[in-house]
Amino acid sequence: MTIVFDQSGRDRRTLRHPEKAHRPDTAIARKPEWIRVRAPGSREYHETRAIVREFGLHTVCEEAGCPNIGECWTHHHATMMIMGDTCTRACAFCNVKTGMPGALDDAEPDNVARAVEKLGLRHVVITSVDRDDLSDGGAGHFARVIRAIRNRTPQTTIEVLTPDFLRKSGAIEIVLEAAPDVFNHNLETVPRFYLSIRPGARYFASLRLLERAKELAPAGFTKSGLMLGLGEGREEVMQVMDDLRAAGVDFLTLGQYLQPSRKHAAVARFWTPEEFAALGQIARAKGFSMVSATPLTRSSYHADQDFEVLKAARLAHPSPGLTGGPSSG
Repeated sequence: MTIVFDQSGRDRRTLRHPEKAHRPDTAIARKPEWIRVRAPGSREYHETRAIVREFGLHTVCEEAGCPNIGECWTHHHATMMIMGDTCTRACAFCNVKTGMPGALDDAEPDNVARAVEKLGLRHVVITSVDRDDLSDGGAGHFARVIRAIRNRTPQTTIEVLTPDFLRKSGAIEIVLEAAPDVFNHNLETVPRFYLSIRPGARYFASLRLLERAKELAPAGFTKSGLMLGLGEGREEVMQVMDDLRAAGVDFLTLGQYLQPSRKHAAVARFWTPEEFAALGQIARAKGFSMVSATPLTRSSYHADQDFEVLKAARLAHPSPGLTGGPSSG
C-alpha cells in the first residue's frame, strides 16, 4: 500500500513530517569520531549554493541533511532533486518533507541543465522525491531532464537515482529510453525492515526494477545502496548482495544510517570503518564491478570519480557485446 499525505491545509513550514508527529521520541545516539565532518562554509560551497538558488532548484544534499554537503559543494558537486521538495512516501529514515506535492515545473528540466552547465559538472546525479500522485511516477519528467542536460552539455555523463515506480507500468521504460549512463535505485535496507522502515515500498519490486533496467540497457550501469545501522545482521547484508548480483547490479554503495530527528528510526549501532571495509571486500568477491563502503558513503558521494572507476573496470573485464556504457566516449 502506498500512502499519500495531503497537508495542503496545514502549515508546511512547521509540519515537515506530519506522519511522524504521533510517534514517541527516540534518543539520538552520540556519533563516533569517524562520523564527524567539518561544517560547510568555503567560498566554493557558497558559490554552489548561489547557483542552486539562482535556478530555483532543490538538492537532496540539503533536503536529506547529507553530512558530506560541505565537501561535495566545495567541488561544485550538487545532487539535483527534481519534482519538488515534498515526497508522497513516509519512510522512517528519510528527512525529506512529506505531504502532497505541487504541480510539476515545466521549466525545471532546462533549469537543471543550465545549473549543470554553470557548475561545470562532468558527471551529474539526478534524484527525486517519490511522486505516487503522478500516473507515470514522474518517469517522463526524469526523461525530459536527461534530454535537457544532453542538449546543453553533451559531454556530461548522467546518473539517475529514481523511486521504485511501484505500480507505474511502463515508467522504467520511459526513463531508460532517455539513456542515462547510470541507473540507480536504492534498496535502502534488508527485507526484514521494509514494513517498519520503508513501508510504501516492496523489496522484490525494487529488485525487479533494477533487473528490468539491466534488461532494457545491458550496456548501461546499474547501481544500488544500503544504509547500515538499523539492526540488520551481517548475513542479511550479504544476502542482499547476492540478490543484487542476481539482478545484474554493477555498483554497490554501503553507508551508515544517521538519524535525522527524534521522530525518525533510531540508530541501532554504528558500524566501524573496519567493518565497512570488510563488507566491501566481500562485495567485490561476489562480483560487483565497483563498491563504495564507508560510514560516510552516500549514493552520490564521489559519484564522478566512482563512475570513471566503473568504466575502467568494465573495459578491463568486458562482457561479450558490452563497452563503456551509453555515452562511453
